[in-house]
Amino acid sequence: MSRLETRKAVIGYGDKPIVRGVDVDVPDGKITAIVGPNGCGKSTLLRALIRLLTPSEGTVALDGQDIHRMPTREVARRVGLLPQSPIAPAGITVKELVARGRTPHQKVLRPWSSSDETAVMSALHSTNLTDIQDEVVDQLSGGQRQRAWIAMTLAQDTPLMLLDEPTTYLDIAHQYEVLELLHRLNERQGRTIVMVVHDLHQAARYAHHVIAMHDGVVAASGTAEEVFTEDLVSRVFNFDARVVPDPVTGTPIIVPSHRPGVTR
Repeated sequence: MSRLETRKAVIGYGDKPIVRGVDVDVPDGKITAIVGPNGCGKSTLLRALIRLLTPSEGTVALDGQDIHRMPTREVARRVGLLPQSPIAPAGITVKELVARGRTPHQKVLRPWSSSDETAVMSALHSTNLTDIQDEVVDQLSGGQRQRAWIAMTLAQDTPLMLLDEPTTYLDIAHQYEVLELLHRLNERQGRTIVMVVHDLHQAARYAHHVIAMHDGVVAASGTAEEVFTEDLVSRVFNFDARVVPDPVTGTPIIVPSHRPGVTR
């Protein structure tokens, strides 16, 4: 069990606060989606959760401990991060990239072990990359590359995975390929997943818990049904819409309330 939370956290860059006094609780063993308009503080909050940013006020806690007072290696063994648009070193193969996820488990006097190899092969298998493990990452399709990065995070073997816009720049088929993979990892392995996403329909379809941000604060949090109301969409996204059920899953779909070319 892993518990990640913030209390009255003020987070920003230099003297400029982006996130202001937020309280966030990440449910254990669930998928959480952080949504909101551009510039609202989604990625800033995510970076603070992995301690890439330090709050100027308030705290970020992992299992009750201030994450910024914990040893770096201990945090890396408990929380994995997939940043937005990561870049692989030239010529690196899929397996070599995935093996880098074992870095937090390495020690000066500890060579590569059978447990490291098992973790890497398990990550490759979970992401359906075993057959292309010797291919160069730069030569893969967008969906395959993203799966390779997710596999690296998996090999890190952390109960918590944080992903910053994991579907950015992917076509729609690859977007759903990645989201289905994350869903399987959560369902079969119990991984706690936190992801920043732009597509509200995808957030509603795949997340158990949604955090909607607006102007650096949490505007609402809860299930998709609780968060995605017509009032919230209008207030947070400045967008007039109807909220209707997905015909497949029953989760909310955001539909524009006017047709193209029709003056409101």
